[in-house]
Amino acid sequence: MARNPETKSGFSEQHPLLFGIVLIIVAVALFTGAMAFFRTLGSKGPRPLSGDKIGLCKIEGMITDAREVTDFLRELKDDDSVKGVVLRIDSPGGAVAPSQELYQAVRALAAVKPVVVSMGTAAASGGYYAAAPATLIVANSGSITGSIGVRAEYVNLQGLMDKLGLKSDMLASGKLKAAGSPTQPLTPEQRAYLMALIMDLHQQFVADVAEGRKMPVPAVEKLADGRALTGKQALAAGLVDKLGGLETATATLREMVKLSDKVPILEGPEKKLPFLPRLLGATLQALTESLGQASLHPGSSDLILQYRQ
Repeated sequence: MARNPETKSGFSEQHPLLFGIVLIIVAVALFTGAMAFFRTLGSKGPRPLSGDKIGLCKIEGMITDAREVTDFLRELKDDDSVKGVVLRIDSPGGAVAPSQELYQAVRALAAVKPVVVSMGTAAASGGYYAAAPATLIVANSGSITGSIGVRAEYVNLQGLMDKLGLKSDMLASGKLKAAGSPTQPLTPEQRAYLMALIMDLHQQFVADVAEGRKMPVPAVEKLADGRALTGKQALAAGLVDKLGGLETATATLREMVKLSDKVPILEGPEKKLPFLPRLLGATLQALTESLGQASLHPGSSDLILQYRQ
C-alpha cells in the first residue's frame, strides 16, 4: 500500500528540536574522536615521529593525584628522541603521597636526561617537593616557593553541637582511632600521636629536599619552618639556581642538550576524562557557545595532610 505523504512525516519533521540535538551529539562525537586521534600523536598537532625534541611537562593546581604526570614523565624518560625536559610547575602544593610520587618520577627522569624546572606563580610546599630533584631550577623573582613543611587541620564542631543540643557518641577500636574527630576534643595523647605523624612526614620532606638539592640536611632544616620565599630569596638560600621565566628555562635546556630553537616540543600530559563526560562536556559547550553563554569550570578539593603553602 502506498504511503500517504500528507498523513505521515519523518522523525526530523515530527521532532525537529530533538533531531537537531542528536545531530549535534553525533557531530561532536566524530569531532572528539578525530581530535583524540591526533592528540595521541602528540600535542599541538601530530607528534614528530623522528628527530630530536625536548619535552614540556606541566604540574598545575593542587596536587591530589600524580598519575597523569608521572605516566607522562615515564614516557619522556623512555623516549630516546627526547633529549631533555622542561618541568613547568604552577602549584601551591597538595597531598603528601602524590607529591612524593612526583619527586620520585622527576628524580628517575633526571638520572637519565636533563630536567629544568620553570616555576610559575607558585611552586611551594608539594610543588617545591616535585622540583627538588631536577637538574636545574629556574624561578621568576616573584615566584612563591619553599614552604617546606607539613600541616594538618580539622574543624572541631563540639561547641556548635552543644548550642544545638546535639550529642555525639564515638565508638572506636582503639584510643587513637578517633583522633581528629570533628565532634571530640583532642586528648594530649592523641595530639602527641598526630604530631608524631606530622613530624615523620616533615623529616621525609627535609631529607628528600637535601638529597635532591645536594644540600646538607641541617641547611635544609633551617629553611624548613614552613616559610615561603620569593624566587629571589630562594636563589640566595640555595633552593633555586637561576632567575627567569619559562623562556629562560627552555633556552637553558636547549643549551644544555645542544639543540636549536627549531627543535619541536612534546608537551603534556593531556588532561584525560572518561569518554562520556568528555563528549557531554563538549556537547554542552557547543550548545552554550551557540547561545552565547559562558561555561563554568569547577575547582579542585582539598585534603587534610598536605604539603601546601
